Amino acid sequence: QVQLVESGGGLVQAGGSLRLSCATSGRTFSRYLMGWFRQAPGKEREFVAAINSISWSTGRAYYADSVKGRFTISRDNAKNTVYLQMNSLKPEDTAVYYCAFKESTSGSYYYTPSYDYWGQGTQVTVSS
Repeated sequence: QVQLVESGGGLVQAGGSLRLSCATSGRTFSRYLMGWFRQAPGKEREFVAAINSISWSTGRAYYADSVKGRFTISRDNAKNTVYLQMNSLKPEDTAVYYCAFKESTSGSYYYTPSYDYWGQGTQVTVSS
């Protein structure tokens, strides 16, 4: 079983920054792709960013078009933690943010059902 614990959410003004963290346990973290998703009220959960394992594509990162150039995903394999640095935040970034662990090698990184384990979520609210 894999445990994921997010932290770092909060209330911030538009244009501000936040850094989310997701600490994991239960697997050899460095071998697996990790993702961040978000879900706003009344909307479906959507892909935000993903980062591959170091052993596959040397930790290549992927981003949704809506966050490209503003958000950065990174991982620290020594700490079993993945991060999401969010800059130039907008009110439309308001959502519950979830980290996710992709154990399976099948399925796309941007597809919610491709992930096997999820954190409990952390609220990010951006005021205008």
